[in-house]
Amino acid sequence: MSELLSSQYVIEVIYLVASVLFILSLKWMSSPTTARHGVWAGELGMLLAIAGTLLHHGIVDYKWVFVGLVLGTGIGIPLGYVQMTAVPQRTALSHAFGALCVTLVGTAEYYLQAPTVPRFTMAVLSAEVILGGLTFTGSLMAAGKLQEVLPQRPITYKGQNVVNLGMLAVAIALAVYLVQHPEATHLFPIIVGIAVVFGVLLVIPIGGADMPTVISLLNAYAGLSASAMGFVLNNKLLIIAGALDGSSGLILSVIMSKAMNRSFTNVLFGGFGQDQTVAGKQESKPVRSATAEEAAAILSAANKVVIVPGYGMAVAQAQHKVRELFDALSKRGVDVRFAIHPVAGRMPGHMNVLLAEADIPYDRLMDMDEINGDFPQTDVGLIIGANDVTNPAARNDTTSPIYGMPILDVDKARTVMVIKRGMSPGFAGIDNPLYYLDRTLMLFGDAKAFVGTILRELSGGHG
Repeated sequence: MSELLSSQYVIEVIYLVASVLFILSLKWMSSPTTARHGVWAGELGMLLAIAGTLLHHGIVDYKWVFVGLVLGTGIGIPLGYVQMTAVPQRTALSHAFGALCVTLVGTAEYYLQAPTVPRFTMAVLSAEVILGGLTFTGSLMAAGKLQEVLPQRPITYKGQNVVNLGMLAVAIALAVYLVQHPEATHLFPIIVGIAVVFGVLLVIPIGGADMPTVISLLNAYAGLSASAMGFVLNNKLLIIAGALDGSSGLILSVIMSKAMNRSFTNVLFGGFGQDQTVAGKQESKPVRSATAEEAAAILSAANKVVIVPGYGMAVAQAQHKVRELFDALSKRGVDVRFAIHPVAGRMPGHMNVLLAEADIPYDRLMDMDEINGDFPQTDVGLIIGANDVTNPAARNDTTSPIYGMPILDVDKARTVMVIKRGMSPGFAGIDNPLYYLDRTLMLFGDAKAFVGTILRELSGGHG
């Protein structure tokens, strides 16, 4: 008995240390200068959490545990080597795997304890499988949209919100009934089934432009479901880690919703009530294009340059060439900064990670609120693959689906240059009036190749 208590004490201490590391990880990752420490703290905390769990006295045979560790490692390592452009959908898949785990554990616990499940446990179990089920399929839908194996446009039908909310209401009503009558085991799979279908219907009406918000929202749901599982298993570490994940995800969702001009209620329900329109045919309008030689001449003559990175830069893997451009212009005495929109790319912080990978100094990365007031005094605004986050229609076109969304005011710069493969619309599927302004020059081509050509022109001109 004393040996069992001693083992439990060791596990609790390990869990406590892991919890502290998770908290420190979140704190440190809030700043670029300490983010690396945050990653290490999170990884060490997770390692301790796994080690503590493996010491649990309830494990009588490690054979299947070992098989699971080998399979998980075999799947996880290749997933960790995806390109930066695929990180958003990989993150969505991670949410799906975690949510599936939560749902399966909750299902197993219910059938182990039924028909004498305590009311509190039954209530938490219901929340666990509802959140886990909808997060599982919702995350798969988000990954599919991001990978473009599913339509990126919103898939809607009349009365959709009523149907979806009705399904959620039925699942909650059945859960309430099960709390009172846990012996009604035939209702449990119905609850899980509704949650799984609801997850699909939750995400398919949301357009591709809203995927960064969807990812942070699903992150919150996954965390809350894990926290509920902690109550079911009486595991304090799961409760703490899930609460941290859920609360931080909700906070991030609110920040993202403001950046996308969405209300908090709208975010909580995954875009319900958000009318989205599909873009019509683009009008054929004249644009002014320029060569790499002309772009290099304009950049070298500038005093202040603001570079606006977007998903196109990520696709072209141009961040290292952009770093070389930053160095070349800085040596010429040009003040170069980067304007980062909260939802640029496909997930929160996408551009920050890419630019940090290329060793761009942190103090050169400016948030939207910091940089917007400086655009009228900026000689050149250089857009590399960003579209919707620079679209002036968000300010002045009440019929636009992105109307009201805060954008980078790059159109107020004295000269705007846009590196883009063609005139195709962005993720929101709408045209960008910025491209037709007299002060705008279109630089058509692959971002990495075009920046490389500009660098050669700058080098030749400097020589």
